[in-house]
Amino acid sequence: MKIKGSTNIVGLIGHPVEHSFSPTMHNAAFEKLGMDYAYVAFDVDPQNLQSAVDGANSLNIKGFNVTIPHKIEVMQFLDEIDEVAALIGAVNTIDFKELKGYNTDGIGAVRAIGEVTPIKDKKVVVAGAGGASRAISFYIAKYGAESLTILNRNVEKAQSLASDVLGSGLIDDVKADSISEISGYLKDADILVDTTPIGMHPNIDDEPIASAGDMHEDLVVFDAVYNPNETALIKEAIRAGAKPVYGIKMLLYQGAESFKIWTGRDAPVDVMEKALKDTLNLE
Repeated sequence: MKIKGSTNIVGLIGHPVEHSFSPTMHNAAFEKLGMDYAYVAFDVDPQNLQSAVDGANSLNIKGFNVTIPHKIEVMQFLDEIDEVAALIGAVNTIDFKELKGYNTDGIGAVRAIGEVTPIKDKKVVVAGAGGASRAISFYIAKYGAESLTILNRNVEKAQSLASDVLGSGLIDDVKADSISEISGYLKDADILVDTTPIGMHPNIDDEPIASAGDMHEDLVVFDAVYNPNETALIKEAIRAGAKPVYGIKMLLYQGAESFKIWTGRDAPVDVMEKALKDTLNLE
């Protein structure tokens, strides 16, 4: 890939960004399609966020992904917010054509799970009530889940999120409870989504939120953590004969959705996935 005077720039803003796999994934896609684009990661201190957005707009940068800690704060500097991103209250993608913010995290999770089972009419349990849970919960509701149960150590936070999702009018059955009660909820669940950081590198030996004994063979288990690829929770799911969905798939599909927003073209998902797996040394 050669950088030219005509090259379109897209990128990532966050603080820090050194750990990101997004440049590898997106640049592999641009190269495959022969597109005159380059993806760059920018470490932006929170106090410089507005100037970063204004400067990028002035420099004709085409789009940004947005990661921690900017997903909420950046919204005030945009001209328009996508409807679902507004419900979520955070954006992870900016399209500078309209200076518009989107959230592709939830669609990334739904597409990842959709490789194994559709969301529609399923009973879904979501562990965690932070930003990732919020994004995924709204999309699970949007895609027609029968019921949604949000579990968290801080039950009030789970109740607040459950109330927001219920208030969206996208779903009629939303509950909240303590994560300590997870075994009871998994008996009848079709899908378990773990949005907590439990088991994330370097804390790979953390006790997972559920064990094989809590699961059944028809359960689909998705862990949003992608490093390591096979988390402790995913290992328990495999032990139980349940169907695992790996966090790398959410990273892949949220990136593919951003790619389409910026370029108007479908992303070469297979190429992006190979780039991710090579970076993570996965077969």
